[in-house]
Amino acid sequence: MEAITSLKSIQLDALRETANIGAGHAATALSQMTGSTIMINVPAINVLTLESIPAQFGPQEEPVAAVMMHMLGDMSGRTLLVFPKPTVMRLAELMLQRPLGTSQALGELETSAIKEAGNILSGAYMNALSDFLGMMLLPSPPTLVIDMSAAVLSSAYAQFATDPDHIICVESEFRLTERALSLRGFFLLLPDPASLQVMLRALRLA
Repeated sequence: MEAITSLKSIQLDALRETANIGAGHAATALSQMTGSTIMINVPAINVLTLESIPAQFGPQEEPVAAVMMHMLGDMSGRTLLVFPKPTVMRLAELMLQRPLGTSQALGELETSAIKEAGNILSGAYMNALSDFLGMMLLPSPPTLVIDMSAAVLSSAYAQFATDPDHIICVESEFRLTERALSLRGFFLLLPDPASLQVMLRALRLA
């Protein structure tokens, strides 16, 4: 079986540019929804091992919030949009058009707002990847999970017979220009083994 680690830098650059396109679409949608100017950069795209991923999110003793979606269509698997807990609170305030720093807990309204943000962001990334690969990719309704990073990842991997060896991780930076605020998030792509092979073949022909 071909490994995702065999991707060359030019193919990772193509994936990064695809993620940039998705981020641009997501930024436009979020800006329109919130009435704020939001810019989203993709500073890095990496192929990471399962063990190394939690460290990307910050201290492992701090909880993270993850919007999980099933990926359906020509490829199957899961996507995760992961935010450190403080970031997700600011994002909820932004979605609900509240002053920053005024929310202390994730209630029903905040949870709904984060799911909608995750729906927009993950959908935009998947649409860009769909266009790039020439495949139909459909997102399921989002699920929000708040837990320690290792527990969140374990839940995401539960559908796989074996843990995926490597995962595509897209680091994203959200910049709110009017508020001089920068937030970090991570989009994880976890295709199932058969879909990974389809994706690798498409990337090598792209």
